[in-house]
Amino acid sequence: MRRTIAWLAVAAFNVLAPQSSLAEPKHGIAMQGEPALPADFTHFSYANPDAPKGGEITYCVVGTFDNLNPFIIKSLRTTARGVIDTIYGNFVFEPLMQRNADEAFSLYGLLADTADMDDERTSIEFHLNPNAKWSDGQPVTPEDVLFTYDVFTEKGRPPYSDRMKKVAKLEKTGDNSVRFTFNDKADREFPLIIALTPILPKHAFDKETFDRTTLKPVIGSGPYVIDQVVPGQRIVFKRNPNYWGKDIPAKRGFDNYDKITIEYFLNANAQLEAFKKGLCAINTESDPVKRDRDMDFPAFKEGKVVAENFQSGIPPVVTGFLFNTRLEKFSDPTVRRALAMLYDFEWANKNLFGDKFKRTMSFWQDSELSALGHPATDKEKALLAPFPDRVPADVMDGTWRPPVTDGSGQDRKVLRAAFDVLRGAGYKMNEGVLLDPKGQPFGFEILTASQDEQRLAAVYQRTLAKLGIEVTIRALDGDQIQARKQRFDFDVLIGATGFNNSLSPGIEQIGRWGSEAANIEGSFNLAGVADPAVDAAIDAMLNARQKDDFVAAVRVLDRLLISGNYMVPMQYNSEQWIAYWTYMAHPDKTSLFGYQLPTWWRRTD
Repeated sequence: MRRTIAWLAVAAFNVLAPQSSLAEPKHGIAMQGEPALPADFTHFSYANPDAPKGGEITYCVVGTFDNLNPFIIKSLRTTARGVIDTIYGNFVFEPLMQRNADEAFSLYGLLADTADMDDERTSIEFHLNPNAKWSDGQPVTPEDVLFTYDVFTEKGRPPYSDRMKKVAKLEKTGDNSVRFTFNDKADREFPLIIALTPILPKHAFDKETFDRTTLKPVIGSGPYVIDQVVPGQRIVFKRNPNYWGKDIPAKRGFDNYDKITIEYFLNANAQLEAFKKGLCAINTESDPVKRDRDMDFPAFKEGKVVAENFQSGIPPVVTGFLFNTRLEKFSDPTVRRALAMLYDFEWANKNLFGDKFKRTMSFWQDSELSALGHPATDKEKALLAPFPDRVPADVMDGTWRPPVTDGSGQDRKVLRAAFDVLRGAGYKMNEGVLLDPKGQPFGFEILTASQDEQRLAAVYQRTLAKLGIEVTIRALDGDQIQARKQRFDFDVLIGATGFNNSLSPGIEQIGRWGSEAANIEGSFNLAGVADPAVDAAIDAMLNARQKDDFVAAVRVLDRLLISGNYMVPMQYNSEQWIAYWTYMAHPDKTSLFGYQLPTWWRRTD
C-alpha cells in the first residue's frame, strides 16, 4: 500500500520515457544528465597531476580497532581506518567507478573503464579495465565481481548485504565484462550505487570464514598494501609500487605518500597533544572557540603549523536533538514543534561559539535543494496533493523560520509562544510542573557522548526547565551510545545524530527517514519516521528523470522533515577548518565537497 501511494504521487509529476536499448559504453555516468568531464579528460580539477610522490604521513584518530575487513557486521565500529575510508581515501579496496568530488554525483572509470546503461536504467554493463590487478599481481576478473556480490549477500553487513535484493540477474557477459539487470525494487540511483560498491578478490577470501574478524592483511586493488598492524594502536600502509591505476585519469594526483600511518588515541585531548608535538600531520575541529584555544602552542606561533579554512559547496551536516517518535511522549508533532521552539540558539551562539555559527533550519541548508526561500512549485504541490495539510503554510511558501530570541536566555516571548502550542495540545502547568494530557509530569532524558554535547544539552535543559519540563542528561561512552541507538533505547539523542547531506541525496534517505526502516533494529531511522508522504517524496527523488523533478522532490522532503519536527537542528559553520604541519601541501583548487586529503602531498623543498 505504501509503495502504491508513493508511485501514484510520483506519477503526478514525473512521466517516464519509453524504454530503449543499451547505449554505447561511456567513460562516465551521472545521476542527473551527463557527466561534466569529456572522455579524454586527463585528471580531476581539484587534483594536481604533477604532485610529487614520496615521503610519509601520519593521521591520528580516536578509538581502537580489531578488524581489517570493513564489510562484516562483527566489529563494524572497530574496523581499521583507511582500508576503505571517505576521509583519508580507499587505500586497499576500490569500486568499479570513481566519484568526482567536483560534481554533485558523477562517476568515472576505475576498475571498470567504461559502462553502458539503458535510458530506463533497467540494467548496466561494466567493462573491466584489462590492466586492473590485485596487489598480488593477479588480474581483476568478472568472477571477482560475481564473488563479491555472492559473499556480501550471504556474509556481509548492510548495506552491502542488501544490494542483490534489487538485482534480477548478475552475469558475466565477456572476458572483461559483467551485467547487472535490475528488478522493480531498483530506482534510478541504484546503478551508481552498484558502481561505487568495493570489489573483492575471489582468490584471496574464503567465503566460509568471511564473516569472522581478521587482523591478517587483506588483499585489494588499491594504491596501498597493509604493511604493519598493531591491534588497537596503529596500522601502517605502504604504497604498492606496482599499483595498476596510478596513471588513469581518475587517479592522477592522488595517493602521493609512500607510507601512511594511522595512530589511535583514547581521547581527543591525547590526540590534540600528539598533533602539537608533531606526531599527527593534521587536526580538525568544528568549534571555532576551541580552535582559537587549541592553536596556542609554539609550533603554530613559529609558523610550522598553519590553519586554513576551505569553503564547501555542499549542504552542512545537520546536528541537533533527535526525538524518538516511537515513544508516546514524542508521537505528537505539535508537541515536538513546541519543544523545537525552545532551543536558544542566539544565547548559545553568543556565549559558546563567539557568534561564529549560523542557525540550521533546513536539511539542505544554503543550496537549491532547500525549501527555505522557495515557494512550493506546481510539481511540489502535485507530489503533496495525496497528503493534504501535512505541511504548514509558512513552510509551503518558504517563509518559515525558527523563533529568534533576544539572546538573554530569558526571552519570555518565545517561552510564552511555546507554552501556547503545548496548551493547545492539552498540556497544562501545575505548581511549576508541566503536565501532559493524562495529568502526568512531562520530561525526558538526553543521551550525550562528550563534554561538548553535555554543554549543549545543558543549554537546552535550562530553557525547558522554565516551562516545568524536567530533563536529565546521561553521559555514555561511544559503545554504550551505539548499543542504545541500535535498540532505539533512548528518549532524545544529541550524540551521533549528524546527517551528512549532499547535492545528490539518494538511497541513504530511505534508511534515515523511510517507513520500512523505522522499526528495523540497527537502522539509521533513529527518529522512527513512518510517514507515507515522506516515502512518496523519497520515491520521487530516486526516480526523477529531470533535474527540476529531482529538485522538487528533495524540497518536498525538506518541507516534510521541517514540518515533522523530528529533531531540533542546532547550528553550523559552512567552512571546513583544518590545521596542518607545513611539510604538507595541497592543490590550489578546492572541490565542490571541500578539501580532499587523498590529493595532498609532502613537500620536497
